[in-house]
Amino acid sequence: MQYRPLGRTGIKVSPYCLGAMMFGSIGNPDHEECARIIHKALDAGINFVDTADRYSAGESEEILGKALKGRRDNVVLATKFFGPMGEDPNMQGTSRRWITRAVEDSLRRLGTDYIDIYQVHRPTPDTDIEETLSALTDLMRAGKIRAIGTSTFPVSEIVEAQWVSERRGLARFRTEQPPYSILNRGIERDMLPTCQRYGMGVMVWSPLAKGMLTGKYRKGQPTPDSPRAPYFKKLFSDEASLEVIEQLIALAEENGLSLIHMALGFVTSHPAVTSAIIGPRTMQHLDDLLAGAEVQLSDEILNRIDEIVPPGMDLAPNEANYAPPALVEPELRRRRSGERAAA
Repeated sequence: MQYRPLGRTGIKVSPYCLGAMMFGSIGNPDHEECARIIHKALDAGINFVDTADRYSAGESEEILGKALKGRRDNVVLATKFFGPMGEDPNMQGTSRRWITRAVEDSLRRLGTDYIDIYQVHRPTPDTDIEETLSALTDLMRAGKIRAIGTSTFPVSEIVEAQWVSERRGLARFRTEQPPYSILNRGIERDMLPTCQRYGMGVMVWSPLAKGMLTGKYRKGQPTPDSPRAPYFKKLFSDEASLEVIEQLIALAEENGLSLIHMALGFVTSHPAVTSAIIGPRTMQHLDDLLAGAEVQLSDEILNRIDEIVPPGMDLAPNEANYAPPALVEPELRRRRSGERAAA
């Protein structure tokens, strides 16, 4: 396994990051099997692990905590906060009040006294970014976290956060975790260049487009049973995406590759991408993913992919992406009645 710099943090990580979202009740509830998956990934050279307090209501962090005993010092451990962790309306978000509680809960579940990368899982428009950065800066000074990052932030909010950090003398976000795959290339337009400009490491999630790039979903064939099927019906039935997948499968077969390995090779080929987050649920899933670790795509293959899905294009619907308030709340897009006419 080769190791890459995580932006300009000085930390070196593997091009594959083990995502732990599937460890626990929403994926694999067998803690012992999850531990074996984690150990095999580490034995294969993966030194980067990502989770979130929200995954299976903290169970994912607990599984990692048990599995990493005796190996913690050799792992770059990342987790995230933001989502609701209880019925209390203050047990969520990015306020100082919640961050100082959330980090202690994560440290306890993970069985560690420090977190390498502590990430804001999604933006919270109702909270001043200075409030969030100030709390995170204090946690860094206390030695509880080593670096801070974001996940699925709009470019404008990343730039604003960098500006606030500079003006206020606060720690700045060092990483971003956006969705990126052959079917979702929108971040190539502005997000990835912005991260390069600020020296931010980038670990991308959903490099297989929610499973669309596994080869299981084919045009004209019934949608296979999947735990994700009820949540991503629009994605799995998208005709334009299915047509593109047929072309990608043909390209992969022409070059003696599986679609999975070509998809992972594509995202790790971008110079701004540090790591691709892989999220196996079973040992077989991990074996299939690791089998492509040595795949290196040629310029010819990458050029062909560009012809099938042009750079900067978002093709597949992504229901898990962040939708800013301006897109969700109609009142933010409409003048008051009586003020809409030009005359």
